[in-house]
Amino acid sequence: MTEYVALEHGRIACDVTGDGPLVVLSHGMGTWRRDFRHLVAPLAAAGYRVVNVDMRGHGESTLDWPSVTGKAAISRTDVALDLLGVIRHFGGRAVIVGHSLSGGSATIAAAEAPELVSAIIEINPFTLTQSIDLGAMLRDRRHRRGMFELVGTQLLKSPRLWFRYLDGVAYPTQPADHADYLTELRALLERPGRWAEFMKTGKTTPADAAARLPEVRCPALVIMGAQDPDYPRPEDEGRAIVAGLPAGLGQYALVDQGGHYPHAQFPDRVAELMIPFLHRHATGKRAGSVSN
Repeated sequence: MTEYVALEHGRIACDVTGDGPLVVLSHGMGTWRRDFRHLVAPLAAAGYRVVNVDMRGHGESTLDWPSVTGKAAISRTDVALDLLGVIRHFGGRAVIVGHSLSGGSATIAAAEAPELVSAIIEINPFTLTQSIDLGAMLRDRRHRRGMFELVGTQLLKSPRLWFRYLDGVAYPTQPADHADYLTELRALLERPGRWAEFMKTGKTTPADAAARLPEVRCPALVIMGAQDPDYPRPEDEGRAIVAGLPAGLGQYALVDQGGHYPHAQFPDRVAELMIPFLHRHATGKRAGSVSN
């Protein structure tokens, strides 16, 4: 059942499952919290209170939030501040699990409010600024196709290219319910204002997240799909994020055959990586009273 967290400028939709130390899940751009549909139950069964949120403007969260950029945009900093508001609402501390754009947001949230964030897990994150690797584009059909569909989605504002990306290269293998998931997502993005909110995510870069990496003071786990088309070399991207953290805080794991959504493709494998990390670093200590 959908719950709502009221923040200053809007409401964040979420569902809450389980009991125990708080784990907050945050999806990437252009989708919604159903991305984590196969991961919630294993985390709750392992002893965690899982709050699975819709990013501002996405899913069932409200539209038209003001951005820290001062523009009609959705930045990683915007999402990080929303996540900290969610943690305060539920009484934190929490582990933040951020996918893609929200991976960068997890970095920012941890640096911004270390008293609220006990650890972060970033799944295929856009945490570092990106540059075009022409050699990889020429050599690697997977990466070339992914970039064509992702960049084309933003430049042409094309739902057709976005769903080509999601129905193919982003998922080298697909969960059994993938077609139904895409049908749900397509209907959601056809609702008034939803596609325009997605387009706001393309108006910012990961520069704000990259700048905060050295300020992180909590443990971090970076999980990458080995066949993620968004990066020329996913393994190198994950290692570079760990290298950007203060020494000793980060660790890296690779999911074989994983695309950009390994948590939907292989939830059992991803849970096996996450749960031991959570057991070591999640805490039930409450950081403060509920603020909303």
